[in-house]
Amino acid sequence: MEIQESPRSPKESEVVMTEIVLPGDANALGTAFGGKVMQWIDTAAAIAAIRHTRKVVVTASMDELHFHKPIRVGEIVQIHARVNAVFHRSLEVGVEVFSEDQLTGRRHHTCSALLTFVALDAEGRPTTVPPLLLETQEERDLQAAAEARRAQRLANRRRTAPRDT
Repeated sequence: MEIQESPRSPKESEVVMTEIVLPGDANALGTAFGGKVMQWIDTAAAIAAIRHTRKVVVTASMDELHFHKPIRVGEIVQIHARVNAVFHRSLEVGVEVFSEDQLTGRRHHTCSALLTFVALDAEGRPTTVPPLLLETQEERDLQAAAEARRAQRLANRRRTAPRDT
C-alpha cells in the first residue's frame, strides 16, 4: 500500500545551477556543444525532480528542447529548473537556460526544455510521487499544459507501439 504524501509547492523544487563554458565544452565554432547543454539541463531537472519527490528518479523523456541562441566559450550559463506538473508516478520539469557575458553582464535566454521523470521505489519499480500544490494561476496553467502534452505523448506511443504478431 502506498502512502499519500502531502502536496509540495513548485518553489520547493527550484534549482539554479551555474556553469561556465570552457574550451572543452565547445565545438570548432567556439560555442557550447548541444550535448553538453543537454547534460546540464538533465542534471538540473533531475535535482528538481528529486527535491519534489525525495526519491530516486530517472529521465523518461526530454522534449520541446529549443536552442534559441548559441552560448560562447567564456560565457556564464545559468540553468533554472522547476517542477511544472505531477502525474501519478511521473512529473514534468521545465528548464530555461540563460547565457551571460562575463564582461558586460548582458544576459540572453538561450534555450528551454521540458523533461519527464519517473520516480522509483527501493526495488527500482515506478512509485507514486507527492502531489503538486498549485497556488497561482500560472502554476495551474503549467499543470494543464503538461497534462495536454502528456496525453499527446501517450496517444503517440500507442499509435507507434510495435504490434505483436
